[in-house]
Amino acid sequence: MLSGITRYGLFPLHERLVGRSTVRYARELEQSQWESPAAIRELQRRKLTALLDHAAANTPFYAKQFAVADMRSGDADPMDLLARLPILDKSEIRRNVRDMLWKDAPGGLHEYNTGGSTGEPLTFYIDRRRQGFDQAARIRTHRWFGVDFGQRELLLWGSPIERAGTDRLKALRDRLFNQRLLDAFHLSEPHMDAYLDGWDRFRPQAFFGYPSSIARFVEHARIRGRQLDTRELRAVFVTGEVCLSPDRESIEHYFGVPVADGYGSREGGFIAHQCPEGSMHVMAENVVVEIVRDGERRPVGESGEIVLTHLDAWGMPFIRYRTGDVGRLLPSRCACGRGLPLMDVVQGRSTDFLYLPDGDVKHALSIIYPLRAMPGIRRFRVTQEVDYAVTIDVECDPVLNAGNETTSGTPDPLGRGGNAGFGVAFGITGEDIVNRVRPVLGMSIPIEVRLNGFIAPVESGKFRYVVSRAAPASRPIDRKVPILERC
Repeated sequence: MLSGITRYGLFPLHERLVGRSTVRYARELEQSQWESPAAIRELQRRKLTALLDHAAANTPFYAKQFAVADMRSGDADPMDLLARLPILDKSEIRRNVRDMLWKDAPGGLHEYNTGGSTGEPLTFYIDRRRQGFDQAARIRTHRWFGVDFGQRELLLWGSPIERAGTDRLKALRDRLFNQRLLDAFHLSEPHMDAYLDGWDRFRPQAFFGYPSSIARFVEHARIRGRQLDTRELRAVFVTGEVCLSPDRESIEHYFGVPVADGYGSREGGFIAHQCPEGSMHVMAENVVVEIVRDGERRPVGESGEIVLTHLDAWGMPFIRYRTGDVGRLLPSRCACGRGLPLMDVVQGRSTDFLYLPDGDVKHALSIIYPLRAMPGIRRFRVTQEVDYAVTIDVECDPVLNAGNETTSGTPDPLGRGGNAGFGVAFGITGEDIVNRVRPVLGMSIPIEVRLNGFIAPVESGKFRYVVSRAAPASRPIDRKVPILERC
């Protein structure tokens, strides 16, 4: 009963009151997704032309950029005009944020911040138009899996924005909208026990969150011997970080429903999402995705950095914004019948590669896979400092510790003794871990292993397996990054 009231009454009323046309946008997206690829590309061109004209007329930053790039349109293809512009990065935004704003945006501008999990927090502004289209795209992709707005959704999330808004008014709104928020910042056993107890009372039809947090939730349920009531659950939606295959398999096996991966960012918007066929569809009515390598746009099928233009970010245009992610556009059309283009996204951000002093670059998966294969390791984080030195923090699995005793003493850099005894109890030593990853990193990089009791998420609530603060060595290297499996 509440879901119908929310879907047809409360939600449309709320969106009208705050000045968003989300319901209309959602209807438009429901129709346009079935158009041909050519028709969707033409829609992109029309919206891109309007965005470029708007940005030139109403934002000082883009007016200057367009003048330098000689952006007189005439009969030129707007996609070709787009390629004339320089790529936008976070440092450029910080220097020019005030000149990038459309101060007369209907409904005003609303301040947002990235969580800073990449080490580069950013303040930016969003207008009501973009808010509405991003929400409409999310509604559409939920409907792909039989979940409509107003149906019960449980969120295991840790965004500072959502956390800061958990006052009485927001709590009431969440209840009226049939949503419940579990705090991904707090995944201790007592908290997760409470989450398990609340699951069966709420009986969600959708579960949404970081894949690592949901995998941890599933692991805790198994440890407790709890089989949750999943009879009404239709899908688990994951986003915000890499979804590794073991986590996907664990989640799907426990819940018995599909795991649907979404790709986007707070500043970049809702970019792509998996459909029930498993394809990653670009939200092409709202974004233009370019693949760029060595400063040049790459053709379909080739990999490079994902550069994004949000077609509905009029309050603060994001035109050719570099995401830091690596991927490729795909030439085929999905069996689901939608005309939306397809893409692959490499597991991990380009800032999460490991750099070697000799100029070599290692993808994060090169060190993730050997560590994940070691029995007794529950979770780990690899951190590379600017001097290329690597620290590996390891959280061991207490389930494998039954009947064992830990050692004590003063910890050393390899994690032998003291609190590091967590690892000795499982037969894992710091030396074992060093030996496992040394073929990846080579002999010249110092490696320190710390065997800890618990590894917390970073400030944003996400979990990053690999964090590199190093810069590439000066020797030129091949920047072509192979496309890897996207779970």
